[in-house]
Amino acid sequence: MMKTSLYPTQELRRRALAWAVKLCVNPRVIRVQDMRRKWGSCSSAGTVTLASDLVDQDPRFQDFVIAHELLHLRVPTHGRLFKALMSAHVPGWRELEDQRAVPRVDMARRRKDIL
Repeated sequence: MMKTSLYPTQELRRRALAWAVKLCVNPRVIRVQDMRRKWGSCSSAGTVTLASDLVDQDPRFQDFVIAHELLHLRVPTHGRLFKALMSAHVPGWRELEDQRAVPRVDMARRRKDIL
């Protein structure tokens, strides 16, 4: 269960730091900011950026996005090694990847329909 926080972006950053320890990676910066098209990104300089509205998504989806971006610090491409590491650390990640591909406006709309 996720801790509640007055500052949801701090909770995302805390979650990302916990994943960084688990994955044995050391991001230079973890940034949380508005992103319109993607849930996250990882720069070659070691900056991991997460969408601020990721905090509104299911915790499993948050973990998927966080682990995905952090693993790029070890493997820059989406090749076999990257996919094997995703499978080892985020079981069921392929279903979550399908969710990631849904346009973000549609996801927000779907979530409101569910609630």
